Amino acid sequence: MRVNTNLFWILTVFMILAGAVYTTWSVLETGAVEWVGTVAIFLTGILSAFLAFYLRLVHRSQGSELPEDRLDANIDDGDPEVGFFSPWSWWPLVLGFSCAMLVLGLAVVVWIAFIGVVVLIVAIVGWTYEYYRGHFAR
Repeated sequence: MRVNTNLFWILTVFMILAGAVYTTWSVLETGAVEWVGTVAIFLTGILSAFLAFYLRLVHRSQGSELPEDRLDANIDDGDPEVGFFSPWSWWPLVLGFSCAMLVLGLAVVVWIAFIGVVVLIVAIVGWTYEYYRGHFAR
């Protein structure tokens, strides 16, 4: 993460210098400042400074090096636990369909939105309680 922070600080310096060169060049060519490009380049520099500062704070709060920063680390060292996903579950498909019905109802006809809300509630309850009943009950 330290390498990422340094890269963003280098990008910040580069964008500030590029903004200064762009502004100077536009004044010399046209006699006035071209505001759109000048503001965009300087704001890109400021954004990269924000990212570098945030990454520095995160790196400092972790208290140690990440596996990506160590030369002796294996690929498995950086593999996090991403959670549990329901195998063979149809509820996410039903949930997506109900959200599509809800948006379609809001865009076209309101009564379809009411059906979408009912199916949405059924899908959320079904997905939540999927492992309390049936074949996958615990």
